[in-house]
Amino acid sequence: MKEHVFTDKAPAPIGPYSQGVKVGSMYYFSGVIPLSTDGQSIIGGEIVEQTQQVIANCTALLQACGLTANNVVKTTVFLKNMNDFAAMNAVYAEFFGESKPARSTVEVSRLPKDVLVEIEMIATTS
Repeated sequence: MKEHVFTDKAPAPIGPYSQGVKVGSMYYFSGVIPLSTDGQSIIGGEIVEQTQQVIANCTALLQACGLTANNVVKTTVFLKNMNDFAAMNAVYAEFFGESKPARSTVEVSRLPKDVLVEIEMIATTS
C-alpha cells in the first residue's frame, strides 16, 4: 500500500507530486531544492549555501518519517554546473558521513526555479 509523505518542516511540493512516497519499508523522496520551509524563497546564491539548504530540507523529510541519513540507500544529485561538484560534495559528505549511499551525479541544463542543485533520495527501514 502506498502512503504519501508530508511535513510542514520542508517546502511543500511546487507541482502535482508528493514530497515522498512510502511503499512497504521503502521511501522514495522527490527531488529537493534549496527552498525556504515556506516555499517562498531560494536560500543561498552559491552552491555551498544551496546544498546546505537542500540537506536541511532532506533532513526534515527524513525526520518526519523517523529516518536518518543512515537509512538512505541511494541518491541522485542534479547540478547546474559540474564545476560545483567538489563544493557540493564536501557538504554532502559531511551529512552522509560513513553511511555513503549509492549515488549518481549529473549535470543538467536547468533546474526548477533556476537553482544550482537538487537531490532526490531513496531510503529504507530494513
